[in-house]
Amino acid sequence: MASEPGSATVTETRWLDDVEMRAWLGYVFTRDLIAAAVGRDSLREANLTYVEYTVLARLADAPDHRRSFAELAGVLEWSQSRLSHQITRMEKRGLVARESIPDDARRTAAVLTPKGEHVLDSAAPAHVDSVRRNMIDVLDRRQLDALADIYDTLLAHHRRPATRDERNS
Repeated sequence: MASEPGSATVTETRWLDDVEMRAWLGYVFTRDLIAAAVGRDSLREANLTYVEYTVLARLADAPDHRRSFAELAGVLEWSQSRLSHQITRMEKRGLVARESIPDDARRTAAVLTPKGEHVLDSAAPAHVDSVRRNMIDVLDRRQLDALADIYDTLLAHHRRPATRDERNS
């Protein structure tokens, strides 16, 4: 498609073919369905939302069960604002606490409380069972290997630093 002198270049849209659309919609719908199913199970079995479980698990796998807000937001791939609101809700339940970072009082860390650790430990077996029932055990080993490779490729693509062209577009 031609463009007028001085105007931005217009490119033709590359519409998705049937296989590409099937792959895209399959990802969108299964991601939502699986997350919802695991979330329902977590809420029923442990009175934890899917998001709460995820935050507790990311704190549990950190040294001393604490992460700075910046680090935790990065691990979760959330904004610090979203994380701050979530931590506030979880603090009210006694699952986490905020602490100042000793060498930089302007920064804050989220810390897993003993109650949060107990709740996570109690919830983990049912969580893993739900993940298995809703995803892992539905696929054979070859499919799991392929899916893991696909997600490794997608994560590497989205986590790499943006190029100059990408930042300017």
